[in-house]
Amino acid sequence: MTYNTAPDIVAKTRIDVTPGYMSGFGNSFETEALPGALPRGRNSPQQCAYGLYAEQLSGSPFTAPRGSNERSWLYRIRPSVKHSGRFVKADAGLWRTAPCLEADMPIAQLRWDPAPIPEADQTFLQGVETMTTAGDAGAQAGMAAHVYLITTSMVDQHFYNADGEMLFVLQTGDLRFVTEFGVIDARPAEIVVIPRGVKFRVELPSGPARGYLCENYGGALTLPERGPIGANCLANARDFLTPIAAYEEKDTPTELYVKWGGALWVTELAHSPIDVVAWHGNYAPYKYDLRTFSPVGAIAFDHPDPSIFTVLTSPSETAGTANIDFVIFPERWAVAENTFRPPWYHMNIMSEFMGLIEGVYDARPQGFTPGGISLHNCMLPHGPDREAFDHASFGEQKPVKMTNTLAFMFETRFPQRVTAHAAGAPTLQTNYADCWKGLEKRFDPTKP
Repeated sequence: MTYNTAPDIVAKTRIDVTPGYMSGFGNSFETEALPGALPRGRNSPQQCAYGLYAEQLSGSPFTAPRGSNERSWLYRIRPSVKHSGRFVKADAGLWRTAPCLEADMPIAQLRWDPAPIPEADQTFLQGVETMTTAGDAGAQAGMAAHVYLITTSMVDQHFYNADGEMLFVLQTGDLRFVTEFGVIDARPAEIVVIPRGVKFRVELPSGPARGYLCENYGGALTLPERGPIGANCLANARDFLTPIAAYEEKDTPTELYVKWGGALWVTELAHSPIDVVAWHGNYAPYKYDLRTFSPVGAIAFDHPDPSIFTVLTSPSETAGTANIDFVIFPERWAVAENTFRPPWYHMNIMSEFMGLIEGVYDARPQGFTPGGISLHNCMLPHGPDREAFDHASFGEQKPVKMTNTLAFMFETRFPQRVTAHAAGAPTLQTNYADCWKGLEKRFDPTKP
């Protein structure tokens, strides 16, 4: 690997350095890997330093309001038009895009065991398995929920997604995201968000990895409003980390894959597209450690809505109705008195795709293990199983630290359609509904 550098400048090899980060959510950042590479006082000078090209990447329409306008200026070795060749359709494997109506199965509450990590070599591109889709990617509304199973790094391969923003939830195994904005190293219980159009590859620093992936077709993920909670707690902006600029000048053949219009396309390049030497703006990838989420809950009685645990939200055109809410259930204290503390039995207009990152989920401790999935679709009832009901109803109500737990939900206003792969997966628990079988009739009109 070689680098274009000025004679008196020694460039660092991006693969060998520890990634650096800038703190904050939605900030207007600026960063350069070579001194003076970032223009001052203008975005597009007549001539850029080091012979770089100026290019803008827009994540919103030019006329979007300032608060939702997203764009970054990139100063790169080659413009992206040189990262585009003659595309041919590639095999998308088990990756699906909404609308996808390929499975015709009865409505039901559904749950899957963790997908086993395969022994064969497969990169991120081969390891995405779509479980559900919702909405319509072409209409820029809805989402898809996937699992990823990765056993080998992408080598001389790169990718970007034109259909949606990508939210990775790491469950087991570390991942390194080598993006055109810089390098992100992530570990289990962290999330990584890659915006539409951002080129990257996924590498494995320490062995195979499994996790969850939400493909967001709608408005970009943002922090939810705190309302009466005020200025602090939940996910704090300072805990989100965006990478500093880093680049590689690598003039060897590589493949660039693009997901566009629900299909996967590939072209051959003669060089790496990870060639951004400097950039500034507010449209960039980032990571967040879920352990830094500061939960807020009931300190007297009753159970708050699960929305109180929202980390990120993708807003829709309807106020208060999310295209996607990303919600977590972390370690926390349960102190509410004379209260049924687990999530109550309910039916919901929103559709809930849930995964377990680590530990045990308090509402259904049996049969839901780390790496597993449950799906409770629009207006299908769900709630605690018999064991959880008995423990919550008859156990001593003292303050309890809920430890060894980290679950999450991708919640959307759209019904989630199960893919043919998910419907036929050997990990599908055909007896899931039996977890409520023990909830017998308890009504006695003589005992108030």
